[in-house]
Amino acid sequence: MKQTQYLTFLLVINFLFSNAQEINWLTIEEAEEANKNEPRKILIDVYTDWCGWCKKMDATTFKDKETVAYLNQKFYCVKLDGEEKNTLTFQGVEFNFINQGRRGYHELAAGFLQGKMSYPSLVFLDEDFVVLQVIKGFRTAKEIVPIAVFLGDDIYKDTPWTEYINESKSKK
Repeated sequence: MKQTQYLTFLLVINFLFSNAQEINWLTIEEAEEANKNEPRKILIDVYTDWCGWCKKMDATTFKDKETVAYLNQKFYCVKLDGEEKNTLTFQGVEFNFINQGRRGYHELAAGFLQGKMSYPSLVFLDEDFVVLQVIKGFRTAKEIVPIAVFLGDDIYKDTPWTEYINESKSKK
């Protein structure tokens, strides 16, 4: 009996820790709804299915334990396909796919990226859905964590970025 309980305990612990290793990705609608009950900042990963650097970020940056833990604690994390074909509703407005150019684009992604479509792109929003920062291109966990902490802990409200980075470097 004790052996069965012990085995069950190990399985539960393994399940909890293995799930804690992944970012809790939401849709934009789910993040907006969750934000009503528990306001948090939002991180939007704008990607496409064909983007190799997007896949590399998913496999490395978004698997880093420190990054996953911090983002899950401080942000609602959203995956947004820049070429999403379905209509998405955000803040009561419907956004659609625009069949233009080689591949087309989604209006919501274009709005966040101000029409400059680049993948991957990370969009940081505050609790009121105001864009705080857009970061284009592949980033490592080592690059993302300081930015996420700067924005997630509201350091940006009182401290300029260069001062924050210089203080962070001097502490190492």
